[in-house]
Amino acid sequence: MKTFELKGEIRDDFGKKAARAYRGEGLIPCVVYGGHGEENVNFVVKQSEVRKLIYTPEVFLVNLDFGKKKLQAIVKEMQFHPVKDAILHIDFLYVFENAPVVIEIPVRLEGLAEGVRAGGKLSLDIRKLKVKALPAKLPEELVVNVEKLELGKSIQVGQLNFEDIEILNAKNAVVCRVQLTRAARGAAAKAD
Repeated sequence: MKTFELKGEIRDDFGKKAARAYRGEGLIPCVVYGGHGEENVNFVVKQSEVRKLIYTPEVFLVNLDFGKKKLQAIVKEMQFHPVKDAILHIDFLYVFENAPVVIEIPVRLEGLAEGVRAGGKLSLDIRKLKVKALPAKLPEELVVNVEKLELGKSIQVGQLNFEDIEILNAKNAVVCRVQLTRAARGAAAKAD
């Protein structure tokens, strides 16, 4: 899995007034949760430094650098302004080498489906799957081969199997499908 380097400054001021003041300076208030026996770390980062972390479909392990203190985390949740595209707050979660992490990983379809050759349309219904795995075993993306997918058929979460990864989505949730198009229906009707 890719890593992202992020520098932050530990913050001492808390509350709405302090958060508003930080945002006025172009900073985003952040918190790292989930340390075993450690306190949560409250810090701020520059808006410009998190753009490549936030506005991408990729998922990263984040190496946080506070000068004296360094730690590894993942982005757990983000809060955006309801009207503007501004980030209001980011929650991170500690990552430990020996503890499994729950995270959403992007899905990528691979191959030309048989149903598409027959005139169908391939659609990706779930763009990210929630998985549980050790940080070292987390992939950058989950690749699903669709070459044998026929017209009118689908691939469900329960049919997928990845080594050292547990998929937490519902087993009957449809990941992708080949739908029958009007052109394919018309060709099938003429053939009958």
